[in-house]
Amino acid sequence: MRIQVLTIFPELFEPFLGTSLVGRAIENGLLEVRVFDLREFTEDKHRSVDDEPYGGGGGMVMTAPPFLHAVEELGRTEGARGKSHNAWRILLSPQGEPLAEAKVRELARRPDLLLLCGRYEGIDERVRQTVVDEEISLGDFVLSGGELPAMAVIEAVSRQVPGVIGLADSVEHDSFRHGLLDHPHYTRPREVRGLEVPAVLLGGNHAEIADWRRRQALCATIEKRPDLLATAELSASQRREAEAIARKLGTSIPESLQPGK
Repeated sequence: MRIQVLTIFPELFEPFLGTSLVGRAIENGLLEVRVFDLREFTEDKHRSVDDEPYGGGGGMVMTAPPFLHAVEELGRTEGARGKSHNAWRILLSPQGEPLAEAKVRELARRPDLLLLCGRYEGIDERVRQTVVDEEISLGDFVLSGGELPAMAVIEAVSRQVPGVIGLADSVEHDSFRHGLLDHPHYTRPREVRGLEVPAVLLGGNHAEIADWRRRQALCATIEKRPDLLATAELSASQRREAEAIARKLGTSIPESLQPGK
């Protein structure tokens, strides 16, 4: 897939795109990421991308024309047999939909993403009204710009691209994949400060290990993020098991999982 990024700080992406899984995915041709300087799409000699807000107030607002020109130039891709398609245009914004696993998988099915990174007090509203397909947020907090959220989108989406993760099973058991947190992980040495690896992981019985990991994932979710259970992919037996675990932990679970609901 292809991901394009529009920012006034393209240099922030250089070390990120050259390291770890993302860097190898790009090197191996599994992922194409191109970062563009918004100032290259300005038309004045000062390459201005911001101005004072109408109505007064503190701070500066990023102007619409550079974004509109950039999207017009970058937003279409020539495909096979001369056919073209529009890139899916995402504004990274604290007002957007929180980025979650389901959204990541949805974005990974799109072959072409264009990420718009704002700065200062925000972007002229007419950009959102005319060239943005959706807004995405990392959560209910404010950053100085959209660059870090854009990197988070790239990192999360790239994990869904076939071949980027060496073992597909690693992605399949990520936290949130099925509405549950991940199970605990252990490696050598067998004992660390009096804490030993659970015996079931040493016995070689794969069925027992799978059952233990499933129960541990349920326990972690109930203890840390019980809200996730409302939409988790649970069978009837798993729902009953979740109820039993919650009673043992002395905590509550979503009403939809309770008996008779």
